Amino acid sequence: MSKIAVYPGSFDPVTNGHVDIIRRTSRLFDRVIVAVSNNAAKNHTFSVNERIQMLVHSTPRLGNVSIDSFSGLLVDYLHSKKAQVLIRGLRVVSDMDYEFQMASINRQLYPKMETVFLMPDERYTYLSSSIIKEVARLGAQIKSFLPPPACRMLYSRLKQRNRKEES
Repeated sequence: MSKIAVYPGSFDPVTNGHVDIIRRTSRLFDRVIVAVSNNAAKNHTFSVNERIQMLVHSTPRLGNVSIDSFSGLLVDYLHSKKAQVLIRGLRVVSDMDYEFQMASINRQLYPKMETVFLMPDERYTYLSSSIIKEVARLGAQIKSFLPPPACRMLYSRLKQRNRKEES
C-alpha cells in the first residue's frame, strides 16, 4: 500500500519555503497531494485556480506530486483521498502552539492519520506569503523569496491593483 501525504495550505502565493517542503516531502512519500484551501471567508490575493497554476508551474519535475483544492474539513479531504499523512510546515516556535492544537483535533476526527511536521530550509524560516505580499506592495525585490512563476504572477497582480487605484 502506498503512503499518501497531503500538504495543505492557502499558498497565496506559493513561496520558496513551500516548494522546499514539497520537494522534501516528495522524497519521503509515494504520493504527495498539495491541497489548496478554498476558504471563501478569507480574502485571498489569488483565486484557487490561480494558486493551483502557480503550484503546478513551480513544481514541474516532481512526478509523484499532484495539485488539488479542497474546502470543508481537512480530515474529510484526507479520508476521501485515502491519505494517511498530513504534512505541516513549522517555521518558528510560535507556529507549534497552533499546529499542536490542530494535530490533536485532527487525530480525534480521523484516527488513521498522522501529522508530520517539517521545518523548511533555514533560508526560508522567516518567509510567509503575507509578509512577501506586503514587502512587494511596498516596492521591495522579492525574486529570492518566490519561485519565478509565483513572482511573475504577484508582480502582475500588483500592477493591476496599482492601475485600478490610479484610475
